Amino acid sequence: MDYKGNILAISGSLRSGSSNHNILRFLGGLTPADINYFIYDKLADIPPFDPGLDHEHPPTAVAELRELIKNVSGIIICTPEYAFGVPGQLKNTLDWMVSSGSLVDKPVALVTASSVGSHAHAALLLILGALSAKVIDGATLLIPFIRSKIDGNGNITDQKTEKMLRDVIDVFLKEI
Repeated sequence: MDYKGNILAISGSLRSGSSNHNILRFLGGLTPADINYFIYDKLADIPPFDPGLDHEHPPTAVAELRELIKNVSGIIICTPEYAFGVPGQLKNTLDWMVSSGSLVDKPVALVTASSVGSHAHAALLLILGALSAKVIDGATLLIPFIRSKIDGNGNITDQKTEKMLRDVIDVFLKEI
């Protein structure tokens, strides 16, 4: 399957109704009709990182994600912060990408939406830098107190947050 010219969105939350999933759905609604924007929903399938299994035939879920990443024009990550850090499953998934070089020069937008979020946001910027991803200037956003900015149906209710998300996707789309 060829995903060139398309966007892969990854939520750091495994809960499908999370604020982060809702933000990714919102961003997907802002993408042009000719772009296949899809939210990766198999993060929970990625096994714990094991360097002994990281060779030319890694676990199937890892190989499939690496192939997806290799073939998209850009990636949007939207994540919460757990215990002042990156959610474990997201960090684990990124660890699997180190040896493959899947993220080298890959355009990435990063949104961290949580109660606080600053620790996870800073850590992810470092991690993505270590992976040589191309984190796009102007396409990173920290949204603290996210639950006060989204209603019970997942709609963004804060105009300033909505504008900042629109700015992120505009900058990101211009880059890819």
